[in-house]
Amino acid sequence: MGSVYAYQNAAGKRLWRAVWRDPLNQQTSKRGFKTKSEAEEYIARQTVAKADGTYVARSAASATVAELSVGWLANKRALLKPSSYAPLQASWKNYVEPTWGRRKVSSIRYSEIETWVAGIGKSPTVVARAYGILAGILDVAEKDRRILANPARGVRLPRKVSSRARRYLTHDELWAVAETSGRPALVLTLGYCGLRWGELVALRVSDVNFLRGRISVTRNVVEVHGKFHPGTPKTHESRQVPVPAAVLAHLSAAVAGKAPDALIFDDGHGGYMRRTRASSGSRSWWVSALATAGVEPLVLHDLRHTAASLAVSAGANVKAIQRMLGHASAAMTLDVYADLFDDDLEALSARLDEAIGARVVAVSLPGGD
Repeated sequence: MGSVYAYQNAAGKRLWRAVWRDPLNQQTSKRGFKTKSEAEEYIARQTVAKADGTYVARSAASATVAELSVGWLANKRALLKPSSYAPLQASWKNYVEPTWGRRKVSSIRYSEIETWVAGIGKSPTVVARAYGILAGILDVAEKDRRILANPARGVRLPRKVSSRARRYLTHDELWAVAETSGRPALVLTLGYCGLRWGELVALRVSDVNFLRGRISVTRNVVEVHGKFHPGTPKTHESRQVPVPAAVLAHLSAAVAGKAPDALIFDDGHGGYMRRTRASSGSRSWWVSALATAGVEPLVLHDLRHTAASLAVSAGANVKAIQRMLGHASAAMTLDVYADLFDDDLEALSARLDEAIGARVVAVSLPGGD
């Protein structure tokens, strides 16, 4: 099991040292026990821990959050798009590292994390991101047997409550904004095809099949700290998006004279177009178009919501909308647009009532079965 040895400290006091072998058969020890029995009990607990798989090496448990963060952040950087990694890195530096960076993972307690989460004092999204970083690093510590259990798990986070009701444009409103924008092809493609901004500005002429009425979404570009990073769509999967004939006509005019590999919506010099500002004090083309069309202030992403709304009103099912928007699953589509499908259910109920009514009338007629 192990051995215990007596020794004298600097003050001449007799203490005991416990010596045992870890699961890798390497000799290790701990000093400072006041009695021989305390040292023997400690060795006994280590022996049981080795047997039941709960052994945690003291050297491993002494690793700090900052030390483990290096590998964790590197893995995230390799897996995430630049637009997703940038806020993660900023959250680490602003909220996680100052509080937890120097702490040994074995010293962190649930109650401390709970107090920290409650005291961040930012939006639920910011709090959840910071908490997720710490919890993720401690997950690695648990799997590496540096700690027995992750003390972050189970901490309750503030709920995200949207203070802004989602706004969907009608067909008339969408066309009015498109006509006053000076960029009708851009506005209509967003409003009827539901592309994300990064997918839209990455579109090239060859991505539009005018015969089939389809857009191939195979690329995405994100702007991070003023630099553009081309990549794949958000779900890393390409998709085919249907395009109404009226929108195709505007796209045809937008690509006239351009080479197949040219960007459809560029910055005027063949480069990627920057996202336009939508704040009320801005003089951007988007804000001006909304004002001229008499439509309340919106962000460009609201056109993606509009595309979903118009598709539902046209009778599209959940799977069709999922494919059009590029959601990872139909469940996600339902979660995001539950309010739209509530209306759809009401329309379904009305159609069923009509069908039942027609059936009842048919049965009541002479000779009805």
